[in-house]
Amino acid sequence: MSLVRLKIKGISYSQTQNGAYALILNEVEGDRKLPIVIGAFEAQSIAIALEKEIKPPRPLTHDLFKNFADRFQIVVKQVIIHKLVDGVFYSSIISERDGVEEIIDARTSDAIALALRFNAPIFTYKTILDKAGIFLKFSTKDEEEKDDDSIVVDEILQEGETVEIESGAESHGYRELSLEELHKELDKAVANEDYEKAAKLRDEISKRK
Repeated sequence: MSLVRLKIKGISYSQTQNGAYALILNEVEGDRKLPIVIGAFEAQSIAIALEKEIKPPRPLTHDLFKNFADRFQIVVKQVIIHKLVDGVFYSSIISERDGVEEIIDARTSDAIALALRFNAPIFTYKTILDKAGIFLKFSTKDEEEKDDDSIVVDEILQEGETVEIESGAESHGYRELSLEELHKELDKAVANEDYEKAAKLRDEISKRK
């Protein structure tokens, strides 16, 4: 079976279902997306790995695993999403130590969080992408919101077909803050380990650069 390389398109949260997040993976050489529902902790861990400028005051679980693996010279070479059963994705972590390769089963969200920290590629099989891949429908409401690619998860969870891109209500409030105030709020969010808020603040700061 042929492998298809994926990249992370983004993460968003459900406005109606508490604790429900969606990780959107995009095939590198194509337009199909693979939406995967993940938990809040894993969503934060992946978001932190994507936001290079946000440094947690204490290592998250996946950071701890990375430090542990580095100490014992274990390398994650790649992650493969290898099975889809009843809407649940199953993944394998391909690791190597002293030239010996090992395959370790993992939840997809954990596997991707580690792949980001090891700069390891993410793959799935073409058959899985053919079965679960979708063409997401993107829309912008006006010119001001054009750069906000927050994906609303509810339509994925309810329909599994198309997803509209909208702006979150909280991010609108950040637009009223000055750049200095945004940086202060970012420092406060990181100190309080509120990484979801920190990621949104980082996005707003990046738009103003």
